[in-house]
Amino acid sequence: MNFRFFFITTLALLLSACNMTLAEDITPPPGYIAATPVPPLVLYPAIAPSVANGAAIYVEKCMPCHGETGLGDGEQGIQLGVTVRAFGLAEIARPASPAQYYTAVTRGNIERFMPPFASLNDQERWDVTAYVLTLHTTPEQIEQGKKLFEENCANCSIDYFENQQVMSGMTAVELARIASQGNDEVQAFGSKLNEDDLWAVAVYLRTLSFDTSPLATPEVVSVAATPVSAEATPVGTSQASAGGEATAVPQPGFGTVSGSIENKTGTDLPSDLVITLHGFEHDANDPNAGPVEVMTQDGIVNTDGTFVFNNIEIPTDRIFLAEIKYEGVPLQSGFVVVEEGAQAVTLPALVLYEITKDTSALLMDDVQFIFEYGSDAVQIYGLYSFRNITEKIIFVPSGENDDIPFIKFPEGSSGFGFEPMQDSETFIPTENGFAIPPSEKAYGLIAFSSLPNTAQLNFAQNFVLPVASINVYVPEGMKAENTKMIDLGIQSIQEFRYQIYESNDIEAGGMLAFTLTGNSPEAPSSGFNQSLLVGAGALGLVLVIAGLWMYRQDRKQRKNIDIEEDDFRSAEEVMDAIIALDDLHGMKKIPEKAYQKRRAELKEILKETI
Repeated sequence: MNFRFFFITTLALLLSACNMTLAEDITPPPGYIAATPVPPLVLYPAIAPSVANGAAIYVEKCMPCHGETGLGDGEQGIQLGVTVRAFGLAEIARPASPAQYYTAVTRGNIERFMPPFASLNDQERWDVTAYVLTLHTTPEQIEQGKKLFEENCANCSIDYFENQQVMSGMTAVELARIASQGNDEVQAFGSKLNEDDLWAVAVYLRTLSFDTSPLATPEVVSVAATPVSAEATPVGTSQASAGGEATAVPQPGFGTVSGSIENKTGTDLPSDLVITLHGFEHDANDPNAGPVEVMTQDGIVNTDGTFVFNNIEIPTDRIFLAEIKYEGVPLQSGFVVVEEGAQAVTLPALVLYEITKDTSALLMDDVQFIFEYGSDAVQIYGLYSFRNITEKIIFVPSGENDDIPFIKFPEGSSGFGFEPMQDSETFIPTENGFAIPPSEKAYGLIAFSSLPNTAQLNFAQNFVLPVASINVYVPEGMKAENTKMIDLGIQSIQEFRYQIYESNDIEAGGMLAFTLTGNSPEAPSSGFNQSLLVGAGALGLVLVIAGLWMYRQDRKQRKNIDIEEDDFRSAEEVMDAIIALDDLHGMKKIPEKAYQKRRAELKEILKETI
């Protein structure tokens, strides 16, 4: 199983469900549950966005597609078949405002394979927006702009340029125009500046609304002003007496880094459990560069789970985290950024769970099968969504053909492979497999394989775990013969049309089997192929998978509406239900076949109530 880019957090793919409303003068049917509308965005940040925190987020979330310098040349981006926005180019970045980039990060641009980043909170989305808007600039240009501003507008207030609501809607073009021509709030001060100088002033003015301090992040943990006592003995440091003060006296710029293991294994910690301290720093000469590891040091965890590293250099803004390897699984603490003047740093607790190979406790929420027809073979993509709600880390060793014990391939298939989904909770890669930590959030895997393209394609899929919901998507023109599946009709998903089937839940050890017949369509132009299944997910499937997600949300909403629809008390209520159904159909929220079937049912009910 290829888990490249696991150090980078996997991209989120969840889309906001489509807004679904009824006309104000129509009474909703009984049991109608209105869909939650997409909330309006607040297009300015509550506090100044952190460029440094945005840089860390960019490395994890954006760099695989947009590239290290924002030129759209990331390893995954070049495989998408569309031009990835190169906001590292000045001509692209200057006409864009922070609010526009924030909106794109929040809601995505699925037509160009960009998912919304639901995994980031609001401030984090503003932070990465701020960083993106620095990629077309240089420290020298910003410094030149500051010098020109102070020389030409010495008595000018900068309050206007620190106003988040104002600046979030302001492009660099508009800032350069203000410098040259002024506006109602700011006097013109750059009318004699050349074009390059005006751009330099514009990029400097932009920084006035950003937090440009090195690596200030929301996850900074408060640190004490004095060294803490220590009992553990990291490699290369002096021994501390048990329960007493550390014998090492911190020198200026040096101090202690401490933390603890929260042991949830139910057993004692190993007496020789090694803890490794990692330190990272940003290049002081290039604030846009990602953090680089500058030190590591090993130590031993105390029997009570605490650890302390003495005489550690702790300069301002250095990033620390701790790591252990427990039964072959690497586990990390949260990170801390050193505050100015600190002599002691306390890391967030590292939670240690029991590790098991028993995958039977996983909850398989839903599975989707997508069929792609080629000239000689049919590519099958199985999208598995599951959760680990236990108090154990589930370790999954690599098997033959990179097999996964709780997911089977279709009978008779070949060309096996797995990749994590883009909206998946993060797996932990190991030397001989991967681990699934406890989480209420869903993990996602794409299993891909192929079957020979025959006139009648027999599909049989065994399930190791019980599955709550299964959907099958075959190209228009194909038909699945299975009396146990519900035909939901044809649905357009982005530019593709699929015949969609739904199966009821399947018990552990059960099987889904059907025969596909019909006119074998040409392979779609989206480029579904294994070469696109790289890194953090199947980028070639982003468009269709996003559409499937939206379609499934609409199905869930429609099921909510249907819960009590048959319990009508009058003909007027039945008419209201028909009107609501027609509205949903008019908004293309319901497949044609399902709409016609439900409408016919309501008409029969109406006849009985008249």
